[in-house]
Amino acid sequence: MSDISRFEPADPADPAFAEAPASEVAQLHAERNRLLSGLVLTAAGGFVLAVPFALQAGAQFFLPLTAAIIIAITLVPFLEWLERHHVPSPLAAFAALTSFLVIANSAVVLIIVPASDWVRLLPERMSLIKANLAPIIDAYAQLQHFVDDMVRMIVTGPAAVAAQSVAFDPPRSLIQFAATAAPAVLVQTLFAILVIYFFLSGWTSLRRQTIRSRESFAGAMAIARVIQNVVDATSRYVLTIATINLCLGGAVALVLTILGMPSPLMWGGIVALLNFIPYFGPIVAAMLLGLGGLMSFHEMGVALMPAVILVTLHLIEANVLTPVVLGGRLRLNPLLILVSLSFWGWIWGTLGALLAVPILIILRTVLAAAGKPDIAGFLFEAGTLAGHPRHFRQDNVTERKKDD
Repeated sequence: MSDISRFEPADPADPAFAEAPASEVAQLHAERNRLLSGLVLTAAGGFVLAVPFALQAGAQFFLPLTAAIIIAITLVPFLEWLERHHVPSPLAAFAALTSFLVIANSAVVLIIVPASDWVRLLPERMSLIKANLAPIIDAYAQLQHFVDDMVRMIVTGPAAVAAQSVAFDPPRSLIQFAATAAPAVLVQTLFAILVIYFFLSGWTSLRRQTIRSRESFAGAMAIARVIQNVVDATSRYVLTIATINLCLGGAVALVLTILGMPSPLMWGGIVALLNFIPYFGPIVAAMLLGLGGLMSFHEMGVALMPAVILVTLHLIEANVLTPVVLGGRLRLNPLLILVSLSFWGWIWGTLGALLAVPILIILRTVLAAAGKPDIAGFLFEAGTLAGHPRHFRQDNVTERKKDD
């Protein structure tokens, strides 16, 4: 009866509980616990299903907040370095934030200003693009004529094939859209900057208070370890990937300079930025470089050379450089990366795809420190699905013998 003593009857005054065998009391309480566990799991499942739609609906708040927190976590090592050199926390936070803003502003100016010129030149260069694509267009036209002839033989009546002209939206529509969204973008940017600054300025005191709030020394050490692991993993990944991407963008810019392609620094910046998005980013960058080559050169082979060079350099970077630099500690499951990219891209678009891997690293680090939840043991108690069934059966046999 050792295990039965831990169950308290729901109503001790009820004579049914007093006369019932201990095994039945234990079974009733086990069923009640399973019912409560099922209700809790159902509520948790509903909450999990509702979270993505809440994040999507509140993107104007959650997106800049999440981006600001990830950027702030990345800047924590620099902040701590300044504080170790006796720089006050508010001043150190201001210096870290200013450094980030200078780098971000330089990248934006390097990419956006030349890109606007390329967008403006796109309608004028359509004739050059069509001339470079003429062999492919001719081959496609011959294939289309062959298909049309086959359709005419099978289907009665003439097959009307109308030539469709490709409509291009003028760039000023994008500018008008950006101008319309400018107030909201400015508010979100200012909100993110303030979150980064206050997060960094209060980081040391916040971490100290969080650790001291734990009741036991083991709990304090555990939470300190989790915080340090999150900071180390996130900052190491972001800074390492940023360095690799800058090297890749610099190599692409150097090769494009040799080829004589206009705005090589802009293309290098685009490659470095899009390479933060695994799998899909390099594909988009190669397509943009192919379009830029078609706008810049008069020969098909030379026009496609920038995209081919990018693909070659990316294969070397992804299969040789990145695994060697990152090592096995931060190597993530490709399936998890794809799921994270799809999920956060669906929630927040391109910016969500940029934040997908850092969010995945933070979640993985926290779950690794907290441990995996035992859902089966929570729902069905240890010994049925998650425990040792043999011991459970033996305990039942012993209990029945004691009842007899």
